[in-house]
Amino acid sequence: MKQAWVKVDPWDKKRVTTALEGGADAVWVPAGQAAEVKALGRITVIAPDGDLVPGRDLVEITVTSSADEAEVLREAAQKPVIIRCPDWTIIPLENLVARGRNIFVEAATLEEARTFLGILERGVDGIIITSPELKEVKEILKLVKRLSPPEELVAATITGVKPLGMGDRVCVDTCSNLGLGEGMLVGNSSAALFLVHAESLENPYVAARPFRVNAGPVHAYIRVPGGRTRYLGELAAGDEVLVVDYQGRTQVAVVGRVKIERRPLLLVTADYEGRQLSIILQNAETIRLTRPDGQAVSVVQLAPGDQVLVALEEAGRHFGYKVSETITEK
Repeated sequence: MKQAWVKVDPWDKKRVTTALEGGADAVWVPAGQAAEVKALGRITVIAPDGDLVPGRDLVEITVTSSADEAEVLREAAQKPVIIRCPDWTIIPLENLVARGRNIFVEAATLEEARTFLGILERGVDGIIITSPELKEVKEILKLVKRLSPPEELVAATITGVKPLGMGDRVCVDTCSNLGLGEGMLVGNSSAALFLVHAESLENPYVAARPFRVNAGPVHAYIRVPGGRTRYLGELAAGDEVLVVDYQGRTQVAVVGRVKIERRPLLLVTADYEGRQLSIILQNAETIRLTRPDGQAVSVVQLAPGDQVLVALEEAGRHFGYKVSETITEK
C-alpha cells in the first residue's frame, strides 16, 4: 500500500492532529517533538528522537545524474529513500519507479501528489506531504489512502448451483459501509475469485447491513491488499481486506468483526473460456454475486447461463503470495 507522511516543521499541533485524523502513516517532526506527537495519538514519528531516524532508517538523495539513480536503487533495497531533484523532470522518477521500490517524494500540492502517484501507472511508494494548507493536506491524504490498484474482472457463465451439507461460513463485518455493486473477491481457488456482493440491499427478511459481506466458508480465499490472498477462517478484527466494485475499482477496508457460524451451503460452478470455476456460499436469499452491470443476484435465483463477475489469475499461491509453479486446485 502507498504511504503518506506529513512533514511538520516547524512544530504545529493542529497539523499533527490533521495527519492523525486523515490516516497518515507517519509524521516528520523536528528533534524533541516525538513525545508530543505520541501524546496526541499512536503514529510512527520520524525525527532524531523518533521511531524512524533520518539518516539511519531512511535516507535523502538529490538526483542529478545516473550515478545518483544507482545510489537510490542501492539504498532503496533496504530502506525508504526520499528523492529530490533541483531541476525536476519526470524522467528520473520514471526510471526509479520502474526499477526499484521504497521510492518517496515530497508533494506540496494535490496535483503534484496525483502526478507522482500515477507515474508509469504504478506510482511512487510514498508521498511526504509538505503543503502548508491543512485543507490540501487532508485532500492529499484522502487521495493516497483511497488509492489501490484496480482488479481486472471478467464475466463468467454459471453452469450449476448445487445444495451441499452444513459448514462453517464467515461473515466479514468491516468498519466501512459498502455500496451497490461493491463486495469482496472470494473463491475456492486463488485462480478464480468471485465478486461476492455486500449486504447493502434492503430485503423483506432482514435489514440491510452494508458493512457486511457474507463471504463463504472458512477454507475459501479472499483478496487482501498487496495482491495477496488469505483464508476467510483466519481473518480477525483489525485485519485489512480489499473492497472491489463491479468496475474493478478497489479500496481497503478494516475488519471490525468476523462471524463464523454453521449454515447450509451451496456449490456454485461457472465457466470462462473453458476454465472451470467454483465458489461455495451460504444457501440463503441474502447472499449475492455480482452481474457485469453491477446488479446483485441472489444465489437462490442463480441459473445456468447467468453471468457473474470473477477475477482470474494464472499463478498459484504459497502463504498468500503468487508463485510460478504448477498447482492444481479442484
